[in-house]
Amino acid sequence: MENAQLVALSRQTVLRNQLDVVANNMANINTSGYKSQRLLFEEYLMPVAEATEFPTPDEDLSYVHDYASYTNFTAGAIKLSGNEFDLAIEGDAFFAVQLPDGTEAYTRNGAFHLDNQGMLVTSEGQPVLTNGGPIFFNTEDGRVDIARDGTISTELGARGQIRLARFENPQALVQAGDTLFTGEEPLPVANVRVVQGAVEQSNAEGVVEMTRMIEIQRAYTTISKLIKDTDDLRKQAISTLGRLEA
Repeated sequence: MENAQLVALSRQTVLRNQLDVVANNMANINTSGYKSQRLLFEEYLMPVAEATEFPTPDEDLSYVHDYASYTNFTAGAIKLSGNEFDLAIEGDAFFAVQLPDGTEAYTRNGAFHLDNQGMLVTSEGQPVLTNGGPIFFNTEDGRVDIARDGTISTELGARGQIRLARFENPQALVQAGDTLFTGEEPLPVANVRVVQGAVEQSNAEGVVEMTRMIEIQRAYTTISKLIKDTDDLRKQAISTLGRLEA
């Protein structure tokens, strides 16, 4: 395969991966607490596979490489829901939840509810953690009030405090789901407010993501045409040389 086609193929591969990321962002525009993703690119240099297109065999080919993804942790808009178990965070922090293996994960998706056992869980069923572990409610608790610092009170008195965590470098978190992240060494929070009866909306913007998708599709079409034109030129050259030799 010609060098030009190899370079174009590397670009096509990156564009396809980028399209997957944008499509996932669009699919989660209405997912509470979702954080949009972006791909990071770099130039990858390698020696030429064939020197036929260059004056010397010592020149490098410049390929496109998507080496990592970037999560935009900018807060989404807060929308009032009226559900007493829905919570939103104003500030730099995450809710702590428990995974099936007992480890902690972290999320900004505060669309919580009670399961059939009265335990406070996420929309995916993970237990929401307080400073004392998962929390259960029953009919005797009556109205549930959650203060700005996350303190939970019912008609029976104080029940605990919502566990919040922050991280020195959020980009080091590992995505474990559309709105779940795992990480080590969570830090205590400060200047954070919990809002009851509200949820944080996705920070993915439909217009922006649609614009990016159109740009990616156009770039992919251009590269496809370049590959086809290069292939046609090679076929034409082979055909011409074949007639000359005959």
